Amino acid sequence: MEGIGKAYLDYNATTPLDPLVIGVITESLKCEWGNPSSAHSLGKLASDRIGRSREQVAAMINAHANDIVFMSGGTEANIVALQSGLNSITKPNSKECNIVLPHVITSNVEHDSVKNYLSVQQDCGKIDLSFAQVDKASGQLRPESVLSLVNNRTCLISVMHANNETGVLMPIMEIGQALKALNVSRSQNNLPKIYFHTDSAQSLGKVKVDVKQLEVDYLTIVGHKFYGPRIGALFVKDLLTQTPLVPLLQGGGQERGFRSGTENTPMIAGLGQAAELVVQNLDKYMEHMTRCRNALISNLKDQIHDIRINFVVDPRLPNTVSLQVPQNVTAQKVLENCNGKIFASLGAACHSNSQKPSSILMASGLSPEEAGRTIRISIGRTTPDSEIEFAVKVLTEACKRA
Repeated sequence: MEGIGKAYLDYNATTPLDPLVIGVITESLKCEWGNPSSAHSLGKLASDRIGRSREQVAAMINAHANDIVFMSGGTEANIVALQSGLNSITKPNSKECNIVLPHVITSNVEHDSVKNYLSVQQDCGKIDLSFAQVDKASGQLRPESVLSLVNNRTCLISVMHANNETGVLMPIMEIGQALKALNVSRSQNNLPKIYFHTDSAQSLGKVKVDVKQLEVDYLTIVGHKFYGPRIGALFVKDLLTQTPLVPLLQGGGQERGFRSGTENTPMIAGLGQAAELVVQNLDKYMEHMTRCRNALISNLKDQIHDIRINFVVDPRLPNTVSLQVPQNVTAQKVLENCNGKIFASLGAACHSNSQKPSSILMASGLSPEEAGRTIRISIGRTTPDSEIEFAVKVLTEACKRA
């Protein structure tokens, strides 16, 4: 948005389509419009494109192409992973009086598509749910906070890779490695395997994501967070032989029977191209976002008295700044005083119309008053220096007027 007096700094909410992604989608719309399930040449053309995209998405996370299933987006991928993990536990005989509930662990700062789904299952009496608490001094999750909640009925753990509001990266690798060893012991004691899911919506395209290092069974991929289309995918470890996947939709059995509905070939093609760009350029993207973030923080501190930067911890996303404006003003008022020149958020985009302080920020250690003074700024991989300078100027003037 350079040169028009505005700065878009809400890339954690969504990203624009990369021009190369638009090109691939357009080409696919023109040339690959056949039904991928058709046996003729037009169908094969579309099917081959989907296969290439599956390989591109897999390469982005160091996975096997067979372990990628395309979904409508992150919410569907999250729910399919959760219900698949829950379905894995051996159900007791329904005639028995004492039916043991499967136990699930998640964190207290998860996206609503995880938190709300699991809470509904708990309210319906279908699961026993535990919430691991993030550290209130840092917003970080300690591995032991998760692992200490494991019991003999635990069958599923779901923890996001990076928090969309704080930018804090969670210890997925440490939890995954501990679970790998623990599952060996549980198998020897005839206890159910604990499946591990992570939502990587905010981390892909910003930091390295390697499913082999993370030791996860399920990983959620969301295209519009890394300059791709608004579809997604789910990684399922050893899908065809080891990890269960329960289809959310029943129908014609597309996606090898795991996701019925005729595949959206052009958007899948775009997702593959977006993934390939991440593979080719991730180091460059990370370096640029980190430099812009640090410049933004440094200049804001120089210009605005009593400003505070929340969650300055490692590891964290290279592009996210949780900015707490000075006392006696609110973040809402500051953004209003920007007169539409700054595009940023008070919290998660899905809660942008709420007048209440962010529950995620408060769970991460901020008071309601502090949460009400917090603006989330998220930088893109092509954000120009001029937009950072412009944003500092506008925010400084807005804080003074407030």
